[in-house]
Amino acid sequence: MAITMNEKKVYRASTTAPVNIAVIKSVNPHNPHQIPSPPSRFLQLTNPHRTTQRYWGKRDPTLNLPTNSSLSVTLSQADLRTHTTATCSPTFSSPDTLLLNAHPQPLSDARSQACLSALRALRSALESSNPSLPPLSTYPLRLCSSNNFPTAAGLASSAAGFAALVRAIADLYALPQSPTELSLIARQGSGSACRSLLGGYVAWDQGVLPDGSDSVARLVAPRSHWPDMRALILVVSAEKKSVSSTAGMQTTVQTSPMFQTRAKEVVPKAMRDMEKAIAEKDFGAFARITMRESNSFHATCLDTDPPIFYLNDVSRAAIKAVEGLNGKAGRVVAGYTFDAGPNCVVYYLEADGDAVAGAFKGVLGGKEGWEREQGKGVRVQEGGLGMEGKVADTLREGVSRVILTGVGEGPVSVEEHLIDEKGEVVV
Repeated sequence: MAITMNEKKVYRASTTAPVNIAVIKSVNPHNPHQIPSPPSRFLQLTNPHRTTQRYWGKRDPTLNLPTNSSLSVTLSQADLRTHTTATCSPTFSSPDTLLLNAHPQPLSDARSQACLSALRALRSALESSNPSLPPLSTYPLRLCSSNNFPTAAGLASSAAGFAALVRAIADLYALPQSPTELSLIARQGSGSACRSLLGGYVAWDQGVLPDGSDSVARLVAPRSHWPDMRALILVVSAEKKSVSSTAGMQTTVQTSPMFQTRAKEVVPKAMRDMEKAIAEKDFGAFARITMRESNSFHATCLDTDPPIFYLNDVSRAAIKAVEGLNGKAGRVVAGYTFDAGPNCVVYYLEADGDAVAGAFKGVLGGKEGWEREQGKGVRVQEGGLGMEGKVADTLREGVSRVILTGVGEGPVSVEEHLIDEKGEVVV
């Protein structure tokens, strides 16, 4: 029987998705044999998110349910993003395949399969209710992703990747589910990925139901509510972490006496205070909570047996620099935070850009990153850090590049495809 043109068609959808940086985080008793560590590879154009309240821990490893709620800032895709194209066709051979930055990656791990199976089930339900729809759920997937930031170096690459994966395939399958509903699927791939499906200021609610149906991403405030939030990322190391987030979570939950107090008392109060600070656009409170939360998180890592050292001398120099900035200004103009790695994220408001970013540019002006549009507009403030000597020298020696960014939107569908209409990867 001859194959018709429709049977040869390659269906495509592409998305960009953001990184989110947590400002409040939770810890996860993960069983590495039950769900392998996410390979940090599923990328749409997704922004990494920087968490102000950190996600660090799950109460249920199979469903990826957290021990407490968390909150993050979604960053601009102009500066940090993952670009993923999802395609399917009856002409593709099984199994599903993925290329990340031109390198083949397996899709056989439990987390990847959980996401793909859930998305296929939703598409299959649509096809059952409307027989005229092409049976995309039965076709092999061909995925291609690229990101513009170091993978597995503390920049939320796995979260951005799984968010991109889910959003791109959801677009390919024309699924009607909302970002919050899709966050249930993304969460199974990488917990914090659920927050990268929304823009602005995003919470991941812990939930209380055993099936996890109420553990979803929730919009705290859109980007438009507080658009002048900025972030300067000091990339201390682009190398892969010596202790992965997954391994660190498991060890912390098992051995840290501080963990239960942090999850049950410290973080819930921080969540309430942070949501209030965002609602009132109170940067002083936002920065103080962010720094205190970061310190608390890393204190828990140090309380682990054996202790986990994600920060290094360069990280500590960045903390001293921020403290110097705030002391010199006589008010809180900057707030630092660190995820599970040495890279420092410094939050500040656009109006204080020269005082904060300009001070760092005075010390790190020769590093990669300032040549971009945002960096060019920053005026150097010599001696603005309120310190010289060892701290400045440590930063110069240890920071490899800087990234200037700000609060951004959630995933965006794009027409730029990484796979052409014949199913071939675009070089």
